[in-house]
Amino acid sequence: MSTTAELLKGAAELFPDEVVTQAHVRHLDLPGGAGRFALITLDNGLDHTKPTTFGPQSLAHLDTAIDQVEKEASEGAIVGAGITGKPFIFAVGADLKGVELLKQHSDALAIGKGGHDVFKRLSSLAVPTFAYYNGAAMGGGVEVGLHCTYRTVSKALPAFSLPEVFLGLVPGWGGCTILPNLIGADRAVSVIIENSLNQNKQLKGKQVFELGIADALFEGADFLEQSLIWTASVLKGEIAIERATVDRGEAWDAAVARGRFIADSKVHGAAPAAYRALDIVEAAKDGDLQKGFDAEDVALADLIMGGELRSGIYAFNLVQKRGKRPAGAPDKSLARPVTKVGVVGAGLMASQLALLFLRRLEVPVVLTDIDQERVDKGVGYVHAEIEKLLGKGRINQDKANRLKALVTGVLDKAEGFADADFIIEAVFEEMSVKQKVFAEVEAVAPAHAILATNTSSLSVSEMASKLQHPERVVGFHFFNPVAVLPLLEIVRGEQTDDASLATAFGVAKKLRKTAVLTKDAPAFVVNRILTRFMGEIQNVIDEGTPVATAEKAIEPLGLPMSPLVLLELVGPAIGLHVSETLNRSFPERFTVSPNLKAVVEAGKRGFYVYDSGKPELDPEVAALLKQGDSVLTEEQVRARVLDAVAQEIGLMLEEGVVAEAQDIDLCLITGAGWPFHLGGITPYLDREGVSERVNGKRFLAQGVASVPA
Repeated sequence: MSTTAELLKGAAELFPDEVVTQAHVRHLDLPGGAGRFALITLDNGLDHTKPTTFGPQSLAHLDTAIDQVEKEASEGAIVGAGITGKPFIFAVGADLKGVELLKQHSDALAIGKGGHDVFKRLSSLAVPTFAYYNGAAMGGGVEVGLHCTYRTVSKALPAFSLPEVFLGLVPGWGGCTILPNLIGADRAVSVIIENSLNQNKQLKGKQVFELGIADALFEGADFLEQSLIWTASVLKGEIAIERATVDRGEAWDAAVARGRFIADSKVHGAAPAAYRALDIVEAAKDGDLQKGFDAEDVALADLIMGGELRSGIYAFNLVQKRGKRPAGAPDKSLARPVTKVGVVGAGLMASQLALLFLRRLEVPVVLTDIDQERVDKGVGYVHAEIEKLLGKGRINQDKANRLKALVTGVLDKAEGFADADFIIEAVFEEMSVKQKVFAEVEAVAPAHAILATNTSSLSVSEMASKLQHPERVVGFHFFNPVAVLPLLEIVRGEQTDDASLATAFGVAKKLRKTAVLTKDAPAFVVNRILTRFMGEIQNVIDEGTPVATAEKAIEPLGLPMSPLVLLELVGPAIGLHVSETLNRSFPERFTVSPNLKAVVEAGKRGFYVYDSGKPELDPEVAALLKQGDSVLTEEQVRARVLDAVAQEIGLMLEEGVVAEAQDIDLCLITGAGWPFHLGGITPYLDREGVSERVNGKRFLAQGVASVPA
């Protein structure tokens, strides 16, 4: 058997670029004469923007620190030991850059075992141990504290989570085993499964305390000082920690069943991590921690060597890194300041845009429309949303008053836009209407103003073609709901100049959106892929495959919703309009479904009714459907749909719609809510062999979103 030191040394050789976390031991005398105490501080020597992580060398440093503390504890030199982090950060878990490099199951197993071997020493010292969650704690950062005897948490702590399942892993250094034994299976399932699959929802300090993970809650300003006073009282017996008894009966089984229901509703069995985590939680019912740790090691190693984790890390890196440094964006020094925004239109989309610009830029925003009633309604919507923010305590009364004063509505574009720097239109999706609007705006706007269009599928170049200054027109395509979906497709028209584009990217950053540069090609990125995807589903239904079969065929991808539920969300009329636009550009690949047309003409809002609470085919829609007699199996439908998507992405990359396949994935994750475990779509198409079958090659090199060769 390898020792922990040997395991970690071997792992460190595989990961030479680790940002190493030191574990500094210092000694202090506890208040009230409680005795001498050893405090370990985790610190990578960088500021809070570079959070502390655990790679193999970092674990080895912690192991060495525990050697010292263990010796002092056994000699009676200390009465207790604690662990805390650098300012604002406790620790945020395993270093994923190292995980990506692993090629062998045995190496992956060593990482799991090494973490367990180091962390569990904290629970077997001759003195009580304390974790002081002073700042952000995630994954292994949470778990190292779970191995301690007691825990305190700061009220100021902004983020606490076990995000592993979200990425395609399990909490593998004690989380799946210790947490349910500490706070009960139901609460543990909420943290490990529900929060993780709910877009990696974070807990605040107060919630950590209320869940029973921490034994005490203190203010952030003097958190460590208060924690040490509390520690002294615990060690002197003045404070007794009472924890709720964990129900190991039916409640435990019910919690695991609830977890499986959540996993099914989120990933439909398509990603293994949640189910592996639940298996370990289920087995932890008997309280045998070591058996649980062994199961965590195996699950961790299996998942590290699987495609979903590699896709999850790839997706995470896309959103965190590529999303913040958009490929192809011009030099940001070219961007012009934006001190006033104009919005053409005052309907729902325009009003949502006005609210977003108002909240993020905090500059005057003016709406225009064709009559006063619409203008008033648009401004009224923005005011009502500001009131909601005030009611929820998200902003104070002063800020609410200031924001309300910044938004106005006028009928006269000359009056509204004469001093605007950025004007965006959100009017009816019809080329002639948009060209007319832009001509009117150009006549009254200052020469430097950016003219942006929120079109979802029309040509930005054609829209700008009749203007005197087409170089200042840019596509600025948001996704609905605007406040929720992060993606912003920024479209460069044929004449768009660098300064206009740089200004658009600058505004996108202030709006806190993930901006992706796209060529002015029909329907840009997300709508083109989704329309091809949906079009193929419609085709198989039109040809004769039952609706239920066509829908079920896509379940193994684990998408957030089925294709026809998505169509309902988008609106069948919009779906039809985009398919007609793409059909005009690419008639050989994009069809216009006669059945979808019939559904739209009948004024139906979708294919389903929800009378029973579950989606069921609307009998009126069923009566409208005219189908052929070609019935496909689920497997045949899935192959056909995926082949179509792979072909379309291949063509888009050839056309240079975006810089790389990574941008396609970033768009689908942030604009269409496609899951991290797919990595968007191209890693999945590579993994399933679809890319090579259709295009003769992978989209991504081996080792990118997959296990290195």
